[in-house]
Amino acid sequence: MEILFTLSVALFAGLLLSRLAKLVNLPAVTAYLIAGVLIGPFVLGQFNVSGLGFIDSDITGEKFKLISNVALGFIAFSIGNEFRLKDLKQFGKQATIIGILQAVFTTIVVDIALIGLHFIMGEERFPLQAAIILGAIASATAPAATLMVVKQYKAHGPVTKTLLPVVALDDAVGLVLFAISFGVAKSMSAVGGANPWQVIISVAIEPILEVLLSLLLGALMGFVFNFIERFFHSRSKRLAVSVAFVFLTVAISMIKFSIHFTDDVSLHVGFSSLLSCMMLGTIFCNICDFSAELMDRLDRWTAPIYVLFFVISGAELKLSVFTHWVFVVIGVVYILFRCLGKYFGARISADISKADPSVRKFLGITLFPQAGVALGMAAIVTDTFGKAHPVAEIVLNIVLFSVLVYEIVGPFLTKLSLEKAGEIDKTKKISNRIRHHDKTVPTTKI
Repeated sequence: MEILFTLSVALFAGLLLSRLAKLVNLPAVTAYLIAGVLIGPFVLGQFNVSGLGFIDSDITGEKFKLISNVALGFIAFSIGNEFRLKDLKQFGKQATIIGILQAVFTTIVVDIALIGLHFIMGEERFPLQAAIILGAIASATAPAATLMVVKQYKAHGPVTKTLLPVVALDDAVGLVLFAISFGVAKSMSAVGGANPWQVIISVAIEPILEVLLSLLLGALMGFVFNFIERFFHSRSKRLAVSVAFVFLTVAISMIKFSIHFTDDVSLHVGFSSLLSCMMLGTIFCNICDFSAELMDRLDRWTAPIYVLFFVISGAELKLSVFTHWVFVVIGVVYILFRCLGKYFGARISADISKADPSVRKFLGITLFPQAGVALGMAAIVTDTFGKAHPVAEIVLNIVLFSVLVYEIVGPFLTKLSLEKAGEIDKTKKISNRIRHHDKTVPTTKI
């Protein structure tokens, strides 16, 4: 009962804050995150009233982790539906060039800045391993926040068309960069052993294997999904099958196992639920003739899940990171140079790919948001090194610090950039209630 009561409070808080956010022209996703902070452990949770808010310091426990996993699965599935062949013929080459180059460029820029800061602050305060790992994490962009802004404002145009596949590619490139950097960082310490074969496996084989297996799993599930959908004709049953396949893909992608060659050499095999669900959506949208209609219904069904996901994400943000000057200094440098890397990386790669002028000017700003994927990478570092390890402590706190800033400011900047690019039609933001009472307002579907 307590969990259900807490989730209902989270939903109400998110929805109420979204109404207030609309008055000051802020995106709904920003309101959901702020609502999470308000009902989280550091505000409402301090009163220690069961069910009234998130009173646990570990919000990512199993009782709420399921919601986040499911939400990320549907978000990735929705992004996959943007990889339609007819659109990729126009934007695919540009998106691929921009997606890869801007991620690599950001990692290089942040690595240079943080490694320089490491030499200034010293190994004890800022370990070199932490600097290398944070550089790779900087490449990741939050697909959830970006997708929510695009959906809320019905954005459409060259920037939006390029943005969604770039964000999707960001995850694939980011996973590879993180795996390589993390493998290098582990090889520099006692953690993971000093066996050169283990280092080669961690750095060169495991990241590539994870990406390939995840894409293969998603493609296989996509073909099976399309085959089974044909046996159901009603909209409600097709919707149910769609939900079931996203659930199943997320569940299978959580499987992890190891192949042990010797006592100190192992191959760790796993999947990325984001990549798997993205490929599931990509295959489905290209081989199913009614996928667009089904996605419209699925978006409505998943709306409450998205609200909960962002409210829970807001509750996970630890305000205590602002009390330690080391975290603040590293965090400010990380945020500043990541923004510079994303903006100029996107601009340079857009110039190389001869993208639309609006893409060159505004795309980089829309890539600022960072949350789920980065938090997942930080969790891997914590699980490997242990919470008490200096590297894990710095990486986790810097990511939490940056997420707090990016997820509150990032969606607003994304919305502002899309407005400046002329891809948000303000006439489409009129609510259904206003249309019902004002017969002069066009009944365009929103």
